[in-house]
Amino acid sequence: MTLRICHLGKFYPPARGGIESHVQSLARAQVALGAEVQVVCVNHDMGGIDATWRIVGSTPSVEENDEGVRVVRVGRHASVSRFDVCPSIFSALWRVRREGVDILHLHAPNPTMFTALSLLPSFGTLVVTHHADVVKQRVLRHAYQPVERFVHARAALVLSDSDSYIGGSEPLLRLGSKVKTLPLGIDLAPFLRPSARALAIADELRAKHGAPLWLSVGRVVYYKGLLTAVDALAHVPGKLVIVGRGPMEAEVRAHAARRGVEDRVIWAGNLEDEELVGAYRAARALWFPSNARAEGFGLAQVEAMASGCPVLNTRVPHSGVAWVSLDDVSGITVPIGDPGALAQAARRLLDDEALHQRLARGARARAEGEFDQRIMGERSLSLYREAMGSAEHAHGPRHPGVGVPHSGSGDKSHPLTIEGLSGN
Repeated sequence: MTLRICHLGKFYPPARGGIESHVQSLARAQVALGAEVQVVCVNHDMGGIDATWRIVGSTPSVEENDEGVRVVRVGRHASVSRFDVCPSIFSALWRVRREGVDILHLHAPNPTMFTALSLLPSFGTLVVTHHADVVKQRVLRHAYQPVERFVHARAALVLSDSDSYIGGSEPLLRLGSKVKTLPLGIDLAPFLRPSARALAIADELRAKHGAPLWLSVGRVVYYKGLLTAVDALAHVPGKLVIVGRGPMEAEVRAHAARRGVEDRVIWAGNLEDEELVGAYRAARALWFPSNARAEGFGLAQVEAMASGCPVLNTRVPHSGVAWVSLDDVSGITVPIGDPGALAQAARRLLDDEALHQRLARGARARAEGEFDQRIMGERSLSLYREAMGSAEHAHGPRHPGVGVPHSGSGDKSHPLTIEGLSGN
């Protein structure tokens, strides 16, 4: 029988965000490997308006198909301290339980889903990916911890995006050998082999704004370090293109005005896929000066690397940021909150064309070798096999006919059978 997987996400594309993109990439990769996959998440779309950051705003429940992935978007009524109020989430999860699921994969931080699961009886084999600790929201963190511990105790396996993150995470350190690593991956093809339109967009950006162009991609939130980026821009030529939206936009705009660089900061907002590829192609480097462990990985780095765009990142303690793009391999790593060091790194890429080309080649190679979504999908199935095996050991055999292939099978037509579990 086919392996049945249900991902529990916070939101799902076209909602913007690294975790959202990851859930989509992983779900699609697993479908390509022969699994039956669905996603249950909160609906962010309020009649064409993105309700992600809105405290009040109702959205409907809808069901869609995304390249073979069944996507159930649960309607919400409001959001309180990042907790989405979604009464219908219980009926959605009861339906998953009733229809049957082998792997229930929860992506965190996700207070809404954690709370819902804690109030329901166990079903399926639970796997949790702990993408990041709750760091800044102090009230939410204290309210969330007991629920988080309860759900982690139920889980057969808890995953981290990188080994680097585990050592600084109290929730992960508490779980010991239950924690494994699953690096994130994406569909690299649009970035490695851009469309003619994406290349044309890159040419248009260069013609309109000149060179050099520096790029920032992601939600405009505190941990992205955009105030540091603005300070660094005051000491280098060129313009900074900011892709994304978020609650700190007004503060960053005001800071750019104070530093006298507001005319060199280009606010691009949220871009369509080909527009984003074009932006990476036009940029001299991606600026990624994150300043907190809330940035646990940084998928924008992978997109840039696959585009041959070197990354200027920071060494956030116990975060995967500096592991994703390696210093002197795919970019340059600088200290946190140091605009002078960021500006100096940018100038090195301007002044030394050989260095820029070497890092561009290294970036593509690292992206292809480590962060392709098919590699991630195969790794995930191997980890599911481990999780289901530990669940069997703890609770007795599961229903027959359910399993996963060995990691790296790569055969889309090969059924997911119980033989994959036993290793025979």
